Amino acid sequence: MITLEAIEAIRAAKLIYGSERAVALAADHIPPGCDVRVIRDYRSLRSLPDDAVVLSTGDPMLSGLGYLGGDVIPGISSMQVACARLGLSLLRVVPITFHGRKMDPEAVAFELEHGRCVFLLADDSTDLDELCRYLENRGIQRDVVVLRDLGYPEERINVGTTRDPPEARGLFSVVIGELR
Repeated sequence: MITLEAIEAIRAAKLIYGSERAVALAADHIPPGCDVRVIRDYRSLRSLPDDAVVLSTGDPMLSGLGYLGGDVIPGISSMQVACARLGLSLLRVVPITFHGRKMDPEAVAFELEHGRCVFLLADDSTDLDELCRYLENRGIQRDVVVLRDLGYPEERINVGTTRDPPEARGLFSVVIGELR
């Protein structure tokens, strides 16, 4: 979900870096003659020229490339979309990322025990069934929603509970909390 500000930055770019997916998503806005390079080594991104525009999918300040500095122009974040789809106030939600990180079930339990909902960014290494068993064993029974491909035509939202969580594979987001 690209904002108008991001579209304007892309249209003015002379040099763009991005994943294949990010470049494809922005392709309609990339000007003719712009030098477009697919990112192969994310560690080298800190040494890009100052005039480079870096395209990134995801939430740049949550689990994305916002750490690179420069002007960060976010799109509509997956957390915003998830809350809108679920009719859930952002003020009730705490984001936690497991994407590319070790799962920390205690952090999730802490937030849930304090009356908050948790928005998780997850991936194939996240064992949602294990997390839900951990919560159930602590006496924490909540709704669990798995959200995939938010904002895309193939968007999927599957609802379950900690007792019977929905299937979760690939890159996905999860909202856990009292949602009804």
